[in-house]
Amino acid sequence: MTYILLFISAIFVNNIVLSQFLGICPFLGVSKKVDTAIGMSAAVTFVMTLATLCTYLLQKLLLDPLDLGFLQTLVYILVIAALVQMVEIILKKVSPALYQSLGVFLPLITTNCAVLGVTLNNLTETTMAGNKYTFIEALVNSLGVGLGFLLAMVLFSGMRSKIQESEIPESFKGLPATLIAASFISLAFFGFGGIVENLFA
Repeated sequence: MTYILLFISAIFVNNIVLSQFLGICPFLGVSKKVDTAIGMSAAVTFVMTLATLCTYLLQKLLLDPLDLGFLQTLVYILVIAALVQMVEIILKKVSPALYQSLGVFLPLITTNCAVLGVTLNNLTETTMAGNKYTFIEALVNSLGVGLGFLLAMVLFSGMRSKIQESEIPESFKGLPATLIAASFISLAFFGFGGIVENLFA
C-alpha cells in the first residue's frame, strides 16, 4: 500500500513540473507536438529511474562509508551525463527520427534540474511514517515522478495544439497563451491532492 500511495502521489500530487516547478525548460520547449513530448518524457523517465538506481547505490556504498558526501552533486551530475550519452546512442540507432526531433533538448537532460532534483530528493524525503526512502521506495518514487512528467507533457502538448488551432487575441499568441495554459493544468493537478488523501485515508 505504501508503494501505491508513493507512486500515485509522485504522479499527481507532487508532480515534478506542476507542483515543484522542476524541468520547466523541456516542459515549455518540447511540448509543441505530442509525439515529441512523449519521446522526451520517456527519455527523461528512463534516465531518472536509472540515475536513481545508480546514485542511491553510490551514495550508500561509496560516498557515505568513505565520508565523501561533499562530492554528491558532482558525482550525480557525472552519472546523469553518462546515462544521457547512453540514451543518445540508443535513440540514434533505434529511432533516428525521434533523435532528430528532440534535437538540442536531448543533451539538455544532462542539466535537467528535474533529474538531479529527484535523485537528491530520494535521499532526503521521508515517508508518512517519517523514515527515509528505502532503495525500492526511491525507485518507485522516481518512476512515478517520470510518469508524472510524461502526463504533464502530454496534457500540455495537447492543450498547446488546441491553442494553435484556436482564434485568440494577437496579444495572447505565443508565450502568454502557453503560460496561461500551463497555469490551468497546474491548477487542475492541485485538485488531486484531496482525492488521493481521501482514497488512502
